[in-house]
Amino acid sequence: MMPAGKHPQPAAEDPAVTPVGQPDQRPQSQSQPHAAQPHAAQPHAQRQPHAQRQPRVVVVGGGISGLVAARDLAAAGHRVTVLEAGPAFGGCVGSHNVAGLLLDSGAESFATRSTAVADLATGLGLGSNITSPDPVGAWVQLPEGPVPLPRTGVLGIPADPRAPEVRRALGFAGSLRAALDARLPASLGTTEKDCSVAALVRARMGRKVLERLVAPVVGGVHSADPELLDVDMVAPGLRKGILQHGSLAAAVAAQRASAKAGAAVGGLAGGMFTLVSALTESLRQAGVELHVGHPVTGISRNGGTDPGAKTADPDVKTADPGAGTSGEDLAAAEPRRGAEGPSDPDSKWRGGGHHSSAAGAWTVSAGDWVTQADVLVVATDGPAAVRLLGPAVPALAEHAPVAGPDVRLVTLVLDLPALDTKPRGTGILVAPQTPGIRAKALTHATAKWQWLADVSGPGRHVLRLSYGRAGDEPDGTGIAAASVSGSGAADGGVAAAGIATDDELLAAALADASVLLDQPITRGALADWDVVRWPGSLPFAAVGHRKEVGEVRAIARQQPGLLLLGGWLAGNGLAAVVADAGAEVERLLASGSTGTQ
Repeated sequence: MMPAGKHPQPAAEDPAVTPVGQPDQRPQSQSQPHAAQPHAAQPHAQRQPHAQRQPRVVVVGGGISGLVAARDLAAAGHRVTVLEAGPAFGGCVGSHNVAGLLLDSGAESFATRSTAVADLATGLGLGSNITSPDPVGAWVQLPEGPVPLPRTGVLGIPADPRAPEVRRALGFAGSLRAALDARLPASLGTTEKDCSVAALVRARMGRKVLERLVAPVVGGVHSADPELLDVDMVAPGLRKGILQHGSLAAAVAAQRASAKAGAAVGGLAGGMFTLVSALTESLRQAGVELHVGHPVTGISRNGGTDPGAKTADPDVKTADPGAGTSGEDLAAAEPRRGAEGPSDPDSKWRGGGHHSSAAGAWTVSAGDWVTQADVLVVATDGPAAVRLLGPAVPALAEHAPVAGPDVRLVTLVLDLPALDTKPRGTGILVAPQTPGIRAKALTHATAKWQWLADVSGPGRHVLRLSYGRAGDEPDGTGIAAASVSGSGAADGGVAAAGIATDDELLAAALADASVLLDQPITRGALADWDVVRWPGSLPFAAVGHRKEVGEVRAIARQQPGLLLLGGWLAGNGLAAVVADAGAEVERLLASGSTGTQ
């Protein structure tokens, strides 16, 4: 058995990735597309540096939002450098090798409510790999036992409270109470400025719908309590639909009817991590400089236009050595001088090296490396973004978000033909009040994705269990989220209280899987296993989040050439992040605030 706790790997072997400690040895035309050539060869560029200069962009954070922004800005003619603090690109989209299978270590599907992710995949040549989960559907574990999860819902809210599968989950009284929604005034739950998912569901359909259907789905998708989530962020248009159609059930039915035909989630044959591989290859071909292991340690505005902003001297080390592009202290991973720093000719090493040919709007430092940028894209988690931008944009300080929940995923690869029957379909969500089960969701990945079943072979099964929700005791570790069913439920969670080590998580996962699948699952059936942790990486939209996002982006838009991206602003899930990144880049380009000369 391979050791547990293996670190997530880069999405694939990528020649565009330059890790710390490994000099870039690719030909200059590929690895250093903007490196300065001998002066004699470019006499006009020397005499007129601004006339032919491309706007310079630095993207801080190499997750999906940062990579999408880099792609769009490069396509618009900008010169782009991406700096990622960690060892791999993709953020919560990554891979790990378990029992010889290259599996998703984070997000393994995307919502199909919009075409954003499918359009991106198609544009990267992956259109033929887009696939849908097995239509068998998922289940929900209730205190008294498992039942199939109703498929015609949004966030677990049923479109038909009288449907047989809904009555089975709620009981006769619960179904009857939910059906009263149709007789309530449309104003109930729709007039408040802000409203939680729980408040809306409880008012219109009652407590049982909330506890037995909505809470398990919301916990799986967002790793959060529905009492905390802003319904307008996680289910846009739902409250307006009540006013238009007369009831919550009718609004849900209308949303389902208007959605693209087929499953509510999709995936990529080969794994979602192949999207990152294709993205980074596309960026390399476009001449974008990609660098992992480069935590940004300082950001400052040039000119000090913002009250309290600091203007950095590029020859003076003013950066906070503890600030990185994630919540962790990544100062130890600073790039070494002269080895693997980005090759922008307008950048320099403190104390020597290239001289900046033109001052941009921003100065960005990564250890001893510093550069000027016309456009700064900060695509990190929320706390890191506010911390990095604090000296330059102090107004952001009061909007610093709370870190998302810590999440752990336990992947089990089993040789267990008894699971060939798919006893709980594509997976099972767990109602929070269910006693004796610490996982909040289980994905039966080989039941969900036919391509993975084909790769795994007969009798071999891949399970993934997720632990933790917002409000659980943090332990300094974490994980990403991914969908467990065609209904749009996504697994991802935080560490359950009292489970700290990998071995303890394995024991909990075996015990939970045995109960949830009604099948004894022991260590003897294990071909391999792994634990992946993502600390604070899964943001959720609390009540009032839309207003908060508006205020944050209003502050950012007062700063020329600044773009803030990421799930802390866009909302949870690949569909939200990809669509938001594209829209924000388009807005920036339309505003003319990119330093084009």
